[in-house]
Formats: sequence, structure tokens, C-alpha cells
Amino acid sequence: MPQLSLYIDEETLKKISLAAKIENLSISKFVVKKLNESMHDSWPENYGELFGSITDETFESNDRLNFEDDIPREAL
Repeated sequence: MPQLSLYIDEETLKKISLAAKIENLSISKFVVKKLNESMHDSWPENYGELFGSITDETFESNDRLNFEDDIPREAL
């Protein structure tokens, strides 16, 4: 299996280590899992349950979205 070396700061490594420990995974398996999740075209877990969940009376839906001001995004 190919290997990859990354240069990251100590604070990021601490966060990764803690998150991997919480999920009971090695750092390597945790990072591979997160990379795979980020590269799939799918909705986040429980995304469908969010529909209709806003109960704030001041919330207003914007019916007209203007995508002309969006910046181009790099395809992976």
C-alpha cells in the first residue's frame, strides 16, 4: 500500500490524535477515513432530518438565489 507523508503543525496533530482516539482508530486509519468521506459526493449523515427544523420566527427563506457572484471551485 502506498504511503504519504504530511507536514502539519503540533496543534493539528493533537486534534487528529484526539479525534482518532475517540473513534478508537489509529491516526492513519482515521485520516484515511476522513479523506475518503470528504471525497465522496454524498450528503452528511442525518442531513435529511434538518428540513423544517428551523423554528426561529425571524428566519426568512431567500426564494431568489443569485449564483452569478459565486467563485469558481476547483474540481477534485
